[in-house]
Amino acid sequence: QVQLVESGGGLVQPGGSLRLSCAASGSIFSFNAMGWYRQAPGMQRELVARISSGSTTHYADSVKGRFTISRDNAKNTVYLQMNSLKPEDTAVYYCNYDNYRGGVSWGQGTQVTVSS
Repeated sequence: QVQLVESGGGLVQPGGSLRLSCAASGSIFSFNAMGWYRQAPGMQRELVARISSGSTTHYADSVKGRFTISRDNAKNTVYLQMNSLKPEDTAVYYCNYDNYRGGVSWGQGTQVTVSS
């Protein structure tokens, strides 16, 4: 079992920036993927960005060019740098771990609110 602890959410004005962090602990496989999903009220949870242990990245079209995902394998931590934030980015952001063997874990979620 892998535990995920997120931090870095909050309230920011449109055009502003936030950085989310997610630290993983427990039985972590060296070959894995970590990512960020988000869920707005009344909407389905959607993938925002994902990064493999080899640093291959994938982004949702809606965040390309504004968000950057990165990871520190030594610290088992993944980051999401969010720039040029828009009101439509408002959601609860969830960290995700996937060991490609059916082992998937989720964080508790962190609220990101973009509003003036």
